[in-house]
Amino acid sequence: MVRREKYKRLIMFLASVLVIGLQTLNFAYVWFTQYNFRSVIGSTYWRRGHWALFALYALIVFIVSRLFGALKVGYMRMLDVIISQILSVICTNIIAYIQLALIGRWRFMDHVVPMVYLMLVNLAVVLLWAAAVRWMYVNIYPPRQMILVYDSRNPEKLLKNISSRADKYVISEAVYLGSGMDYIKERILQSQGVMIGDMPSHERNLLVKYCFEKNIRCYCSPKISDIMIMSSEKMHMFDTPLLLFRNRGLTVEQQAFKRMFDILCSLLMLVILSPVMLVISLLVKGYDGGPVFYKQERLTQDGKIFLVYKFRSMRVDSEKAGARLAMKNDDRITPVGRVLRNIHFDELPQLLNIIKGDMSLVGPRPERPEIAAEYEKEIPEFSYRLKVKAGLTGYAQVYGKYNTTPYDKLKLDLTYIENYSFFLDLQLIATTVKILFQKENTEGVEQWQVTAATKETDAGREENAD
Repeated sequence: MVRREKYKRLIMFLASVLVIGLQTLNFAYVWFTQYNFRSVIGSTYWRRGHWALFALYALIVFIVSRLFGALKVGYMRMLDVIISQILSVICTNIIAYIQLALIGRWRFMDHVVPMVYLMLVNLAVVLLWAAAVRWMYVNIYPPRQMILVYDSRNPEKLLKNISSRADKYVISEAVYLGSGMDYIKERILQSQGVMIGDMPSHERNLLVKYCFEKNIRCYCSPKISDIMIMSSEKMHMFDTPLLLFRNRGLTVEQQAFKRMFDILCSLLMLVILSPVMLVISLLVKGYDGGPVFYKQERLTQDGKIFLVYKFRSMRVDSEKAGARLAMKNDDRITPVGRVLRNIHFDELPQLLNIIKGDMSLVGPRPERPEIAAEYEKEIPEFSYRLKVKAGLTGYAQVYGKYNTTPYDKLKLDLTYIENYSFFLDLQLIATTVKILFQKENTEGVEQWQVTAATKETDAGREENAD
């Protein structure tokens, strides 16, 4: 297992090259047999022109696959890989066809049939590839037998999360920190990896260094300060290395480019989705005669309060008893609203908020002021999320759920802020398309919860242990 582990990256790299190469070969065949004629493309391509066109197609396949995470066969669930590959193939061939239409200067639908056939063939190729590589990966790299080391914080949630990926990890033993370092180190030597839960920094550092010394894979649940360190700038001005934290959020040029991208994309999406939004408006209005839109105060950058727009998904009197998050099986949600929430289409009017400048396409989820205030009583750092504008989608929206705990939402949002890039925004937008129909992302809180905070809200105490 240890020797095979060294070649994992090489195996996955070669598998990625194979699937990109197969798609490019199929494109080359369609090009030579269907498009490379003076009557179609307008001129005859020679050797260098062919290679340039094929290289560009391969580059598009690679970039789009990266955006959707389509090459992460060992990392993602099989269903996620399949959805990612399907979306990748569709987007790649739409882009390639637009490119060919521009080269040939033909009307958009004049020569679309060969590209449709190419798309279908490549879909078959990538699905067979995903199944074969997944089978190979599972057989070469079976689930890793690990131990979990935890402190006073209940490890039940972490164990539940890990158990959802039994294809990758199996927790063979959960060891309490109070068992003593000697016993824990002995158990670590008998495992293939260690999962370190929430615990004081001193003890965690001892375990991390021990795993480093013994070359044992180690997974840590990060603290807020860890996430800040991830994005620090390395400096070598002296004989002692330094880490620089600018703590400024996005730079001026990043904000300007992000704003321009927000406006262009939001206007385009409004035009494309306007028929869908009209149908939704008629359904919401027709169900009970109440208002189509729902306006609510939310928080955005620097704690500014704004009115967010949504399609109404609950009864008109849903909050007569006060503000609270939606519960599981919430009877306040209308039948139309339940469908809208499951596919996230109740959020579409927020495109208007983006154009107004209150929100961005990608950013932290906009919280209600009163609920954010409740979170900040237990987690003073919760306001750190407000270094950037709230977003229609975002890191916490994609990798978390509606009922994710506020402390975990904070860590996800800070991960986005501290590692911001335009490519990351594109990845999150692409991933959002994949999760539109994943019901678990829309699950409400439990009946006893008014906010997403759990009964074990000891995050603030944990941070004090940094």
